[in-house]
Amino acid sequence: MSRAASPRRKTTSPRPKTARTAKNRDLVIVVNPGSTSTKLAVYRETERLASETIDHPKAELATFAHVADQYAFRRDAVLRFLADTGVDLQACLAVAGRGGLTKPLSGGVYRVNAKMLRDLRSVKWGEHPSNLGAPLAYELEKKCGAPAFIVDPVVVDEFWPAARYSGHPTIERRSRFHALSQRAAARRAARERSVRYESKNFVVAHLGGGISIGAHRKGRVVDVNDALDGDGPFSPERSGSLPTGPLVAACFSGKHTQDDVRKMLVGHGGLFAYLGTNDCREVERRIRQGDGKAQEVYEAMAYQIAKWIGASAAVLSGQVEAVVLTGGVAASKTLVRLIRKYAGFVAPFVIYPEVEEMIALATSVQAAMGGKIPVQEYR
Repeated sequence: MSRAASPRRKTTSPRPKTARTAKNRDLVIVVNPGSTSTKLAVYRETERLASETIDHPKAELATFAHVADQYAFRRDAVLRFLADTGVDLQACLAVAGRGGLTKPLSGGVYRVNAKMLRDLRSVKWGEHPSNLGAPLAYELEKKCGAPAFIVDPVVVDEFWPAARYSGHPTIERRSRFHALSQRAAARRAARERSVRYESKNFVVAHLGGGISIGAHRKGRVVDVNDALDGDGPFSPERSGSLPTGPLVAACFSGKHTQDDVRKMLVGHGGLFAYLGTNDCREVERRIRQGDGKAQEVYEAMAYQIAKWIGASAAVLSGQVEAVVLTGGVAASKTLVRLIRKYAGFVAPFVIYPEVEEMIALATSVQAAMGGKIPVQEYR
């Protein structure tokens, strides 16, 4: 089997019924590359016409030395999805890609341009699968004749000054987190509570392979852990904030290369390091079978998440409308129960296990195309 034919595919909605003519451009194609999957969808307004999650096993991705090397592999998967679902590319209004590691930006919608693509290829701001979102969207722009955008990339930076201080002037805290997911979940919580997102405070935790917990103060994320480099609580595959003395000793012990240490922090840390799996469902299965170690590690992860929720509440002076949990791991009732055990006092909890990223990408781009929100230029 060829490399391009091997990803495992999960189609989650039916084939679009009819092709549309070019004069009725009303479809938005959404491309969201993640660490081990590529999520795809086609929307007409808020109606999802088709969607698919293409899983990329870690062993397969390991054959690529760099994220950029995955481009053709993922592009071919995207094009197969569009062909299989019968999407008329001439009916495309716009393409929305997940934003990657560019320079720090304020939140919003950005048109994909040549400078953005150059910066992503250079990896001067970091390497992550989300870096493929804009190039894949631009590929479809060329095929559809419809503009490509990114929305609320992972580098959204709205820190207030105090949040930038780390404790040493040569190291500044950075804002790199699940901005799209967090903001979409917070906006949904605000709508359901009949308040304006821009007028209230929320603590939002995205729980996935990486975990980010943000303090949302009246529409701006003024503080958040740097989830990309492993700051914050440990997660299914990231070590989180480690004690600095032992970490420095490990770096200079002569036993580890720089790449070894980075893998300890991101990819081979957290649940994976303790239990040999990054799958929370597997951890819960072990707990049900009486595995005391699995129980202890899982509670420790919840304990650390709760500590960061409490810290974010302190940033907001205790004035919190709701604590919002989103992302795939928020589907774990056991984990949510353990987090509430420690942080339930902060504010009412709102749980959105489904990831809001796809619909957020589509509706944001539709609003931009309709002139309801500004399109920003990446400079």
